[in-house]
Formats: sequence, structure tokens, C-alpha cells
Amino acid sequence: MRPAFLLVFLLALLTASAALATDDDPYLWLEDVEGEKALEWVKDRSAKDTAEIEAVPEFAEIHAELLDIFNSRDRIPGVGVRGAWLYNFWQDAEHPHGLWRRTFLDQYVQAEPVWETVLDIDALCEAEGENWVWKGSTPLYPDYRYCLLNLSRGGGDATVVREFDCVSKTFVEDGFVVPEAKSRVSWKDHDTVWIGTDFGEGSLTDSGYPRIVKEWKRGTPIEEAVTIFEGEQTDVSVGAYSMDTPEGRWDMVYQTPEFFRGSYFVVLDGRVVKLDIPDDASPNGIFKNQMLISLRSDWHVDGAVYLQDSLLAIPMDEFLAGKRVFRVLFEPEERVSLGGVSTTRDYLLMTTLDNVRGRLYKYSFEGGTWEKSEVELPGLGTVGVGSTSDDNNDFFFTYTDYLTPSSLYLVRDGQPAEKIKTTPEWFDTAGMKVEQFEAASKDGTMIPYFVFTPAGFTANGQNPTMLYGYGGFEVSLKPRYSATTGKAWVERGGVYVLANIRGGGEFGPKWHQGAVQENHQNAFDDFIAVGEDLIARNITTPEHLGIVGGSNGGLLVGACMVQRPDLFGAVVCQVPLLDMKRYNKLLAGASWMAEYGNPDTEDWDNFMSAWSPYQNVDPDADYPKALFYTSTRDDRVHPGHARKMVAKLTDLDKPVYYYENTEGGHGMASNPTQRAYMWALTYAYLWKMLR
Repeated sequence: MRPAFLLVFLLALLTASAALATDDDPYLWLEDVEGEKALEWVKDRSAKDTAEIEAVPEFAEIHAELLDIFNSRDRIPGVGVRGAWLYNFWQDAEHPHGLWRRTFLDQYVQAEPVWETVLDIDALCEAEGENWVWKGSTPLYPDYRYCLLNLSRGGGDATVVREFDCVSKTFVEDGFVVPEAKSRVSWKDHDTVWIGTDFGEGSLTDSGYPRIVKEWKRGTPIEEAVTIFEGEQTDVSVGAYSMDTPEGRWDMVYQTPEFFRGSYFVVLDGRVVKLDIPDDASPNGIFKNQMLISLRSDWHVDGAVYLQDSLLAIPMDEFLAGKRVFRVLFEPEERVSLGGVSTTRDYLLMTTLDNVRGRLYKYSFEGGTWEKSEVELPGLGTVGVGSTSDDNNDFFFTYTDYLTPSSLYLVRDGQPAEKIKTTPEWFDTAGMKVEQFEAASKDGTMIPYFVFTPAGFTANGQNPTMLYGYGGFEVSLKPRYSATTGKAWVERGGVYVLANIRGGGEFGPKWHQGAVQENHQNAFDDFIAVGEDLIARNITTPEHLGIVGGSNGGLLVGACMVQRPDLFGAVVCQVPLLDMKRYNKLLAGASWMAEYGNPDTEDWDNFMSAWSPYQNVDPDADYPKALFYTSTRDDRVHPGHARKMVAKLTDLDKPVYYYENTEGGHGMASNPTQRAYMWALTYAYLWKMLR
């Protein structure tokens, strides 16, 4: 036995030594998130750099303005409809951790609703000695008395799940409790939950999400939960949930091997039955026993072709019986794409994007016939459907554009929309203007973008200009009223630009797929093309042009900075991915390989190595003095990305700023005060670099 053990041990040492020998990154120690050496570096670096930015003349005034905005009691309190109650989570200066509260509709429509506090998170933090950050609640249908609350320590994605009684306003004694993990927990019925969590070795995927879903009965140890489904180690995640409709409940299971691809199952008489739909299609709920399906590619089935980005409907019983004749509720056009889908008791609500401008439609289904009508909007801005309920036909929607404060509308049982709330006018829009232009990318694709200009604007090439983008995961960037951008930037004379580059979802799945994996360079080319077009129009010049992006947008601006340092005078890189050689080994990184590629395969040499920012830093290049910031508590995108990039640039004598919030998670801030400080740093930095 002993010689065999020694042989195994020596082989392990040789393997580890070989791995270390091939990794010549001198900054790996900064990936030790809570390591003493790493945190000391973070503390010293953040203190020094933020002090310099705080000394910018605009900082103090902007900071005070943003504190007023983020803590304002005049914000629209978004609500979730649960029976007769409307629930809201609220943060302000007196309640930085927040209040979970509720009211009734007749109160909510008043200028000053009377709110009933259900749970004071600040008081809970004090009582339990924890830094709880609210991460939402899952109510139990149909009376909504019991909820599963998600509470995060410091703002990370990992949460503690605890059952709460909304009548007694207390945590349920001996109720469902799940220790801290990136869990997937939802109700089946009062005595049963679907659960995927860290059950021990082998229960999580490589991405750190549940691999196993179980059915857990009240009053039994979690160890006795019954396994319903197991995915693969390489999956992103698996999970289960129940869809409660007026016509009945459907129990569903999903398996997600990669982003935008998966399998869906329905539980029938204890059997887990796979839904026969394309693996990149998504069920969009069940309405009037009609299963709704959205497509990400053309579907050829039973002699028919259903186009990519279509929304289809079919009776659930007919589908399960093998029929494949669908009603097409939406079919895309060249620049018209599907937005969101939601339901009331008798209406299916659908939003679309028409050249990045929102539209809202209402469908009814009766006697086997679909009827469609359009809901009139105040303008050509952005619409979003708020909370709805299957108990009635009331629904909320929001409308906003760059110059119009966000407003909340209520539609009561088919009546005309009624504006019930609006945010304050935080900046003077007189003389401001919004235009939409297009820029030709490197391959000739026309990329739309919005330009928001201040009063007195002239195209003289001297305008401080902030260019924002994202370009990934089919996320659409839409026009909206931003009090922070308007007050801190445009009102002071800056130009704001929003680029609708490929990788987003503005024109449907095809627009997203145009910047996936081997095509990801297109997103950078698109963004660079918009920057060049701004200069060609004499709106700005490189010394006055700054770029801003977070998460995948952090990768975007990091790559563009490295590829075209001559084009930008400032870079704000927030909670970014940057080291694409190691990203799949850090936290949730493995879940994004469908978007970027797998660096452990030929993908690295074929395309990823060419645009990974961290590996492409040029010792001889003159980079703008960028601002990188992240969060110690970000357990989605590893803070090591930003830390290592800053350390590398610093050691190459490249000027760079750094800020790391010790909490906040991937959202970078966990309360209004932190958000005000973070954005005050951002705008003060931009004014320092671009004026």
C-alpha cells in the first residue's frame, strides 16, 4: 500500500508543479479574495486613489446631489402584487438596509400612501449582528401569507433562505431554512419546497450553482429531501419551480447546460417528462392553458417554419399529445424584436422594441380566438410592465425616455391607462436634445446609438463625452430618464451616448449571436466605431471622450482601452471580466463559456487570446488613466480581475485609479449612500479627465 500511495502522491506533485510552471502570472495572490496581503493592498490602493478623486472640485457637489437623489422619498416605490396587498422594498438615509413594507391599491395611488412595515432589515441586522442585504422574497400562492426570504451577507449572490410569516411578521419557528449558498428554492405547496443547494460534495456545478434538485418536506431534515433530477457537473445549473395559474398548477424542472440553451421538463404523475422544444427555445409561461414559447432560432417542425424571435402559443394538452400546430403571436421584423411577456387573469401582455423604442400590446384569448390591441404610450421611449396578478386584470407599466421622468401608469381591468406616480424632474431639460445616429462597424454593420446633448451644445469637438455600452448576454440598453446622468453630467455640459452594439438583444437573438464566442470582437469593433463616429461628427475628440461599462461592459471597455488607447481620454471599468484565460476558473465564470468561449481549448488560440484585456496589455502603449472598481463581496465576477489588471498596469508604470467597495456584491453597492459615493467618484473622475 505504501509504495502505491507514494506513487500517487508524487504524480500529484508533478501535476501541480507542471500547472504552476505554465502559469507565469505574478498577480495570482490578488485572487485570494479575503487574504490578508490582498486586502491590505486593496485598502491602501483604494484609500490613496479615492482621495485624489475626491479632491476634484466637482466631487463634493455631485456627491451631495446624488445623496439627495438616491435617498429621495419622491422615488417611485415599485411594488409586487400579492392578492390584495402591494409589497415594496424601500431604502433611504434612515433605513440603509431597508424596509419591507406593504399597502393596498387604494392607498398606493395616493400621493402619500400609508405603509405597513412587515420587516425592518436594519433592526434585523442589529438584533442578529449580521450585515444583511435584501435579495428578495418568494411568496406562497394563493394566500401569500408565507414567504421564503433571501438574505445576503454583504450583498453577494449567495444567500441564506428563511421562511417568514407575513401575518405574524416573524420568521417561522422550525420553518424552512437553507444555509448560505447560491441556492434555488421555491414553493411547491405549503409543506413542500423545491430545492437545489450545496448538499455536499458533487452537488454543485463547475459554475457553483445547484446540480441536483430535490423535493423537501416540512418538518424533515434536509438530508431526507428526495432527489427529483440530477444535471451534469458541467451544467450551469438545474432547478424546479411550480407555475400556479387560475386553471391549475404545473410543476416544472429545468436543466441549463449553458446560457441560452437548456431542457425543460414537466412533472406528470411523478414522472419528469421532457418538453419537446428546441434547446435554445424558452417556455414563457402558461396562459389559459396555452403554453407560450419564444424562439432563439428558426424552428422547422411538422412542415412549418417558425422564425427566430417569434412568440408561439399552443394548448398544453395538445402539445403533450404530440401536436405541433402553433399560433404565432409575434413575428420579428428587421429592427423589431420581442421584449417581455407577462399575464393578468385575462390578458397576455407583450412588449416589443421597434428600433430600440418600446411598444406595449395586450392579448385576450376566448373561445379559441386571440385578440390583439396596442396600449397607447406617452412617447417613443421605453416601456416596462410592472407587477401583475392572475387574480385580476389590473396591471402597472412604466414609461421613460431621456427627457421624461419615469412615470408609473395603472390600467384597471381594460380601462385607459392612468398616470399615478412620477419621479421628480431632477435636472433642467430646457435646451437639451436627444438624437439617434448610426455608425458603420468594421464589417459594415450599422450600429445605432443615442446622443443626449446639453443646452447650448455645439459640435465643436470640445465636448466632454461619456460613451456607455454593454454588448452581451442579449441585454438590451434602452432610453431612460437617469437623474444621476442628467444632473451630474449633462446639466453640467457633458454629452451622454448610449451604444446599442451587437451582443445585446435590441434586435433579437441574431443581434446577440453576432458577438458570441468567435464573433465577440464584433462588440469591441462596434463600440470603437461609435467612438470614431462621434469624432467624425465633431461631437468630441479622443481627449474628451470617455467610456464606461460594468461586468460584461467592463470587459468591453477594458478591451477597447487596450486595443485603441489613442481613441479615449478616460475609462471607467466596473466589476469587470479582464483575465479571460482564467475567468472560467473564478466563481461563476464557467457558466459564461457559451458567451465567450472556453480558454482551455483551441478557443484561446483561435480567438480569445486576441482580445483578452489582461493578456494584451502593451508595456509600450500610452493608456488613459483608467478608473477600475469592484467589490470584495462580488461572488459572481471575481474581484481578482480588476485587482490584477490594476497591479499589472501599475508595475508597468501606467497611471491608473482603483476603488474596491468591501461590500455590495456584483451590484457594487448595497445601499443608497454607497451608490451615491460610487457614482460621484465616477462623474468626478470623468470631469477631471475629459474637460
